Formats: sequence, C-alpha cells, structure tokens
Amino acid sequence: MQSFRTEIENPVVEQDIIELANKIALFHDGKIDEEKFRSLRLARGVYGQRQQGVQMIRIKLPYGKVLSNQLRRIADVSDEYSRGRLHITTRQDIQIHYVDLDRTPQLWEELERDNVTLREACGNTVRNVTASETAGIDVNEPFDVSPYADALFRFFLRNPICQEMGRKFKVSFSASNEDTGLSYIHDLGFIAKIQNGERGFKVLLGGGLGSQPRHADLLYDFLPTNKIIPVMEGVLRIFDRHGERKSRAKARMKFLIKNIGLEAFKTLVEYEQQAIEFKTVEIDSSNYPVSIPVSVETPKIDIDNAIDFELWKSTNIIPQKQKGFVAIGIKVLLGDFYTDKARLLANLVEQYAAGEIRLSLRQNILIPFVKEDLLPLFYTELKKLGFTELGYNKAIDITACPGTDTCNLGISSSTGIAEELERVIKQEYPQYLKNEDLVIKISGCMNACGQHNMANIGFQGMTIRTKDKLIAPALQVLLGGGNKGNGSGVFADKVVKIPSKRGPEALRRILDDFETYATNLKFEDYYAQKGEKYFYELLTDLSNSDNLTQNDFIDWGSDEAYVKAIGVGECAGVVIDLIATLFLESEEKIEAATIAFSNQVYSSAIYFAYSSMVNSAKAILLSLDVKTNTQAGIIKQFDERIVDTQKLNLAVSFSDLVYQIKVHAPTKKFAKAYIKNAEEFLTIVRGLRAKDLQ
Repeated sequence: MQSFRTEIENPVVEQDIIELANKIALFHDGKIDEEKFRSLRLARGVYGQRQQGVQMIRIKLPYGKVLSNQLRRIADVSDEYSRGRLHITTRQDIQIHYVDLDRTPQLWEELERDNVTLREACGNTVRNVTASETAGIDVNEPFDVSPYADALFRFFLRNPICQEMGRKFKVSFSASNEDTGLSYIHDLGFIAKIQNGERGFKVLLGGGLGSQPRHADLLYDFLPTNKIIPVMEGVLRIFDRHGERKSRAKARMKFLIKNIGLEAFKTLVEYEQQAIEFKTVEIDSSNYPVSIPVSVETPKIDIDNAIDFELWKSTNIIPQKQKGFVAIGIKVLLGDFYTDKARLLANLVEQYAAGEIRLSLRQNILIPFVKEDLLPLFYTELKKLGFTELGYNKAIDITACPGTDTCNLGISSSTGIAEELERVIKQEYPQYLKNEDLVIKISGCMNACGQHNMANIGFQGMTIRTKDKLIAPALQVLLGGGNKGNGSGVFADKVVKIPSKRGPEALRRILDDFETYATNLKFEDYYAQKGEKYFYELLTDLSNSDNLTQNDFIDWGSDEAYVKAIGVGECAGVVIDLIATLFLESEEKIEAATIAFSNQVYSSAIYFAYSSMVNSAKAILLSLDVKTNTQAGIIKQFDERIVDTQKLNLAVSFSDLVYQIKVHAPTKKFAKAYIKNAEEFLTIVRGLRAKDLQ
C-alpha cells in the first residue's frame, strides 16, 4: 500500500486525510467491503455521482460564510481537480463534480490550507450547520447567531457521538422571527430570542422534508445559549442509540419522535444530561472573529444606464443594521458559477467590502458590509462578471437541485425546467421581478433537495406512463406551502401530476388565476382560501397522457428520448456491515478510546468504548442471523439471545454493562474502567465467534 504524506500542520486533520488515502488503497486492493468504504468516504465529503468513475465533492461551509482567501482556494482546487464549475447548494455548501476518487486526499489537503473542510459534509453525520445569510447584519435580529452556529459546528465536528448514526442530522439557526433559517424543517432548529435580557433560542425538534414532510415540534420556548450544546449532545446520543438503522426510509429523527413521542424523547434527553461532561457550555460571542469592512476612498464611477442601476438597487440591495452599509444580493442561476468569476469576486470584496461573502439557502451569494457610496463601483464591477441579474430572493429566483445532471437519484431534469420557468416569468410576468412573496422551488426526485414541498409553488421530478407503456418525464405540481415565521410553516399539497413539458403552461395558469382573482393576498393565503380541489380542476386537463407528442418524451435540457435511470442514492450512507469488519471496527474504536483517554478527552473515550461494545454485540447477532436495528435493540437482543441463554457469562447483563454510559459522569476513573470493559468484551465475543466457527 502506497503511503500518503501531507503538509498540514493540524495533526488531527492530517491523520484524517491520511486515513482516507489509506482506506482508498485498501478498497482498491479488495480489503474493504464496498458498502463500508462508502460510509467512510461519505463522512469525508466524497459522494458518488450519476456518471461512473467520478465523484462529487461537497465542501462544508458553516452558515455559508466564505472568506476571500477561502473562495480563491476553492476556485484553485476546482480548476486543478475538476472542471472549474462551482455549485451552491440549499444548505450553503459548495459542490464540485467529476473528481477522481484517488485524488480526493490531495484535494482535501489543498482546501485545509485555508481552513476549508470536507469532513462530515455527507453521510450519517451532523451535516453543515446552516443559518440566515443575513446573520450579523439583519435589521430585525436580537443578536448575531453566527458565533453560536460556529461554536456548535466546531464542537460536533469529529465528535464520536455523531459519526455513524442511522441517518443524517441537520441543524439551522435563524437570525429573527422571520425564520429565514427554516427551523421548522430541521432536526434541530434555533431561533434567536432575548428573555429578561438574556440571550437564548426557541428550539424546534424533528422537522424534515423528503417524501413525508414533518413540521418540527417545539422543544423549548427559550433555551439559554449556554445550554444549546449540551442539549444537542443529548439529542444526538438518544438518536444514535434509539434511531432506526435497518430501514433507510424510517431512519430520520422525525420518525423517532413520531414513534416514541415528544415528551418521552425529551425525558430521555434530560436524563442523558447526567452522563454528559459539560452541563453548560459558555459561548463567548465577543471573541468571535467579525469581518471588518475596509476603509477606502470612493472612486468616481459613471453609470451608463441610471434606470437599470436604480432597478438593480430596488431588487438586489438588502438593508443592513450597521449605519452607512448595505448588503448586495447576487442572483446565481441554479447556484452554478465558475472559478474565473469566483476569483474576481473574492478580490472585489477583499478590496472594497469586508473580505467575505455569504452563501444563501436559495443558492445565491450575499456581499455584506458594502458602503452605500460604493454601490456604483460594485454595480459596474459585478456587471462585468454577469452578477447583476435582477430579482435576488424574488419570485423570479427559482431554487433547483442538480436533478438528472449529476445526481444518482434524479428522475427528471430540475435545472432545465427551472431555466424555462424563469424565462417565462421574465418575459411574460415582469411584475414579479420585485415580488418577494412568491417562492418557487424544484426537486428532481422526492428527496426534496430543492425543498419543493415547502414552496408556494413546487415541482417534483417524476415519470408518467402512457397506455402503451411508454415513459415520459413528469412533474408533480405542489401548491400552498410557505414559511409563516417564528418556527411555523405549511407544507404544500400535491395537486396534480403532468408531463414535464407542460410545466410552463401550468405555471401560466396558476399565475394568471392569481393575478385575476387574488386581491391583496399572498399566494399561500390565496391557495388556502381556494383549496386543493379548485387548483386541481384548473390544471387537471394537463395531466392527460393520451395526447402526448414526441416532444413530451424529451426532457428539458436534452435532445434525446427520455430514459428513466435511477442509481443508488448515497444521502443516507446506508451500510451493510460484515462480521469481520465489525470486529475490526471494534478494535479501531478501542484504539481511538485509548488515544482520547491519553489526551484527557474522557467523554470521547467513553463514547468510543460504547460504540466498540455495540459493534461487537452486533457482530455476534449477525453471525446468528438475528436481524439488528437500533443500538438499543442490539443491546436488548444480545441479552435475550446470548446472555440469558448462557451462551456467554458476563457476570452482569449486557445492558447493565453498556448502559453505565447513561449514569456515570465522564470522569477519568470511569473512562479507564469503561475502556477496559470494552477490551474484555471484545476478547470474550471473539472467543465465542471462534468457537461457533469451529
């Protein structure tokens, strides 16, 4: 196996990158199961894409903040390892596509030179921590949520309690009651509040989109800032222990809450606090590195077209709470832009703003801390880059996932139909150029990466079958969703399924009806007034598949006849564990526990030991063809099938042995004893396995 060397100064990061390189080599040598390797690379931001032999790399950018030097570094990496295109996601990440798997360790090393990570951008981990892109400048915010989002991101990165969960876990922070962080669709959502002069958050739990969207429950009306990390640690530990691991479709937090109930879950989280090392974690927001706007003389700029300039200001400028400054919104069509423009943008904000940009949940770019008298300069320079498209965060600003362009799960084109719908609005409904109330979103499949089922008007990629059993690309039309603010939202109704090429006509009918009959109402309120049946009758004739033309069998953005081709999705990072690899993992976790103990990180050491014992028990159960599901189920089944039947003598029940983690504080003494328990247990069960094989 070829050794890989890095020049990263941080030893933890260096070891992470070396481990990825080593695992890639072992995978090529056939020494790691493909499914197990998938889990490992996903947790390091390496995601298989629709095209064979190449990977999508997801770059984790907490709360969407990107410094100028980081943007230049990302651009350099994309040019060197990919094709020079950057894609902004609806979770404020950047993705680059068409990367050779063998080059991913070098790519990661290059990014880390400017403190940019891939770690836990995919897989069954805590995904990117998102936040309102206006955090820190929002005129309505009680305080800046950025330091708290940053602290939470750093605390749980590489934290052993959330490396191999049953499914992914998503967290958001909203700057104000407008809830622009969309707390109600997240596993944990935080909305900034001040109570009796104290900073804190309204906390929501168990939201999600996908094929079965669920509105988050209220966990706390007010939680002080020093409790957000302990509470989230408790939530993650319970999710890890009790969350579904067999059925991917039922493995998200929202299903666990539905199964055991909110109050029961809350009780488990509160009980778990006695086993958590830090009962409070103070987050010093005063030491958070705030970007400082530069002080420059205002150059004299002649504007060619004053009317266009004023129109741009009316749709793309966002007020800022800091006097004399505004933020500039850049509408990025479908979230795609290129490295040559990225570098010039990085230079521009470094020279004339605060040296940073923010990526938004609607796949756009925000430039904060622009002096108002510098707007002519920015308009002129951004226009050269093609970055003065009108309608930032307006109706014309349609969100879409990559769909069949690169995603394994894409059923029909998201990007193609999005471009066409934007063209229709621009040309036929110019009055929507300034409309902030109408939100249109598109996903290429039911997984809702484009967040279609929370939109006023949403489209989901599907297929439609004719009587002759021919298959054409289709769109499910969803209507009536919306963000009500302060943690409340409405999910859209599925109204009708139509051939994809009829999507523009469906949009025309919806907008024409809204224009004609809605009086001083937002679209979501107008839809609630009229109801699903009304819009079904308005659109139902478009669903007729008896009169399809040849054009209907060609998807948007393609010249060829449509073929339904769905690969294996990797969003869940589903793992099919083998007995041998489970024992190997148990060894590795004990080694990690020993290292953490020597570094005096006792809470991590204890959790590594816990994971080792659960893994070892699972290996034995699988050897007996016992179906395993949750960690709690594994512990219970091991007692029933192994301990109670006296196949193994532990002196105590396995439950009592393992669940010491729930009742003991993470002291040095307990950590040392618990690691020893894990070592002894692994030796015992390996002996049992060897005996069974004989």
